[in-house]
Amino acid sequence: MKRSNQSDFFEINKHRLEFLYGDDAAKALKRLRMLIERYGVGFEANGGNGEWTEEDSVVITYGDTISKEGEYPLQTLQDFSTEYLADAISGVHILPFFPYSSDDGFSVIDYRTVREDLGDWFHIKRLAQRFRLMADLVINHVSSKSTWFKDYQKDVAPANEYFIEVEEGVNLSNVTRPRSSSLLTEVKKAGEVKKVWTTFSADQIDLDFSNPDVLFEFLDLILYYISQGISVIRLDAIAYLWKKPGTSCIHLPETHEVVRLIRSLLDKVAPHVTLITETNVPHNENIQYFGNGNEAHMIYQFSLPPLLLYTLLNGNASYLTEWADSLDNPPLGCTYFNFTASHDGVGVRPIENLVPQEEFDSLVKAIKDRGGLISMKKNPDGSESPYELNVSYFDAMKDAPESDKDLQIERFLCSQTIQMSLQGVPGIYMHSLTATPNDLKGVEEKGHNRAINRKQWDHDELNALLEDDTSNTYAVFNAYINRLKIRKEQPAFHPEGEQTVLDYGSDYFSLIRTSPEKDQKILSISNITNDEKSMKISDFGDALIEDTNYKNLLGNAVSTEDKTITFEPYETKWLVLE
Repeated sequence: MKRSNQSDFFEINKHRLEFLYGDDAAKALKRLRMLIERYGVGFEANGGNGEWTEEDSVVITYGDTISKEGEYPLQTLQDFSTEYLADAISGVHILPFFPYSSDDGFSVIDYRTVREDLGDWFHIKRLAQRFRLMADLVINHVSSKSTWFKDYQKDVAPANEYFIEVEEGVNLSNVTRPRSSSLLTEVKKAGEVKKVWTTFSADQIDLDFSNPDVLFEFLDLILYYISQGISVIRLDAIAYLWKKPGTSCIHLPETHEVVRLIRSLLDKVAPHVTLITETNVPHNENIQYFGNGNEAHMIYQFSLPPLLLYTLLNGNASYLTEWADSLDNPPLGCTYFNFTASHDGVGVRPIENLVPQEEFDSLVKAIKDRGGLISMKKNPDGSESPYELNVSYFDAMKDAPESDKDLQIERFLCSQTIQMSLQGVPGIYMHSLTATPNDLKGVEEKGHNRAINRKQWDHDELNALLEDDTSNTYAVFNAYINRLKIRKEQPAFHPEGEQTVLDYGSDYFSLIRTSPEKDQKILSISNITNDEKSMKISDFGDALIEDTNYKNLLGNAVSTEDKTITFEPYETKWLVLE
């Protein structure tokens, strides 16, 4: 993408700042100039040139998911990633590694400090020298224990105007709620009781971005993180950023303008950096954050995790096929971040209108049957409905209680291979790699549902499982890594490679990926049932030719001489088309 010159940059952002701040725009523009002068232009590109290829995938992990006695967890992560992952993945997303007071890191006390129990910036920089490093900018809210909020309570400038006070009688009935907790929390400011906006919890105080001082705090943080080697910036909970009483307070035009301003700044001073937005909402809302190619470089495919769960637990690919076929190609230079599991649960808002209500209800029941938990949100009418399925993705793929088969590993690997096949960049949760089961002990100890999928591994315990060829961890990890290695050698899986979804009935999910240079085509086809299946070659249409041998990247070569192809339960074939 052609970069704008300096005068264009300031002219474009002058208009953005005028839209956001009116009469304060001139002062804000001057501050923007000073900010760029402070950090300079042309950061060292630790993460490459910003382009993503078929060789890229990202592991998502907490800094202390794996701990070793006597060693900083970030050092342990470095060693584990180098030994076990470096040949298969290119990036690491370390979830918030700052001092925090709740929500396992997403209630930040100090944005500029690495938690002492994890390590320090030296460890972050060292990881960044080996991998693309993604870090969270927890931009919507801050901890009630932070210096900013303490200064607010003491009425100390400038933080005394960093938060959103709401007077009695203000109409907030239209506000979209992602939680069932109270939207407003009573606090004391200089001895007076105030009600402040708290979208996610009483400990996570929303920031007031209508104050330009708040915006510039975060612009400065972005450039600071880049100077520390971060090359992927994740905007956490960005959809809720701007508040206007009387509106839904989600996806407001001002929020998109802030994202565009951040993207413009990155294009100017650090074009190697990728901006990714975290917006756990239905797909048509989610893709708004591409803008016209001038907002996020990458967005999460939030519809994928629940759709894959439904597909594989019900043996019915029809809804997944319909959804995948409806996807538009992202704008040039943008792509999807495909994931199935993360530190959060499986959000279910993104499958609104994608599956019928009765099918959704059956999915919720299926997760409960497999030991999962359900988190609820509050609706405008005061009722509650499921917001998130809290479950280890591996345990979500357990066999049905009445099943006499043992196909959990096959079903799980099918889900992950479909994820790898789709257009975009794979994002892989560490606990998916290690086939971690539901951590109900963690839920009991931490007191919240999301702990079910946030186990902290002892290094020696995990290492023993990785060497035990009878363990689920051994079987899943080795198969997963092998498939990632195969994937990174195929130009057809380039994020900008064409994707054509094929409909071979509800028993199969299939698509053709074509490399940008048109020099490779791969037919990916998965049997998403627990039975052996066969397809006649004639049923493949133009995709396959009779009496031809096809290379199957995931197994033995496939011959079409007998006019049929057989699939084991949950088997995926990657067939290279000549």
